[in-house]
Amino acid sequence: MKKISITSDNYEFLEKVKQLSGEPITLCDQCGTCAGSCPMISEMDISPSEMLRLVQLGQEEVLDTKAMWLCASCFTCTVRCPRGLDLSKIAEALRQITLRKAVDQIDIKLISEEELSRLPQIALVSACRKFTG
Repeated sequence: MKKISITSDNYEFLEKVKQLSGEPITLCDQCGTCAGSCPMISEMDISPSEMLRLVQLGQEEVLDTKAMWLCASCFTCTVRCPRGLDLSKIAEALRQITLRKAVDQIDIKLISEEELSRLPQIALVSACRKFTG
């Protein structure tokens, strides 16, 4: 089992997520209701409750998981949460933190002229919005 120590960096990450999401993240008592009701759980690499726990502990490696990208924002977890937490807002905050790092996953200059003429323009715009900073 990995030993986790709380540092000022962990606290800053937690506070940033709390500020962006507007959710009282530390209220979660890890009951697992969110994970049990999530329709996307079978596609996620970690459950919604694990995602929330990593955020509570200020563990930035949660940003490397695909769970935040797969959240459908269907609000099933929110409706069923006994604490009334909105995990979709927390997932969105994590996505914003990742996107604000401005790491470009696509270099538009490397796409060939043939591909540019063949690909739908809306797909190119969408990919650039999602995968570039």
